[in-house]
Amino acid sequence: MKVTVSRRAHFNAAHRLYRKDWSDEKNNEIFGKCNNPNYHGHNYELIASVTGKIDQETGYVIDIKILKDIIKTEVEDVFDHKNLNLDVPEFKDLNPTAENIVVVIYNKIKVRLGEHLELEVTLYETPRNFVSYSG
Repeated sequence: MKVTVSRRAHFNAAHRLYRKDWSDEKNNEIFGKCNNPNYHGHNYELIASVTGKIDQETGYVIDIKILKDIIKTEVEDVFDHKNLNLDVPEFKDLNPTAENIVVVIYNKIKVRLGEHLELEVTLYETPRNFVSYSG
């Protein structure tokens, strides 16, 4: 029997969607106002869902405090109140779209989990726009 345990988190971050190898015209055509050279920000909501078998000794799939601490260390401390393009090394050469952000977050959390646990990360860029990634 597998159960999914989820933890919600929050961070604020700025970014700019653009490609260095494209002209200003092409960046504006593809990314529009998200290509603002002065950046723009979002109040991101994150849901990390861990699926696995219930440990017979503890009754946990994962201790939620452990998941909370992983998210704080790997995501909140790294992304909160940051400019993703300038302050987060993973986005030095990677466009910080919601799609790319969710994959980066997934990879940062997944390496901290046991191999026997599955992970899905859902990232809300706005209350109506969100992406999910599960490897």
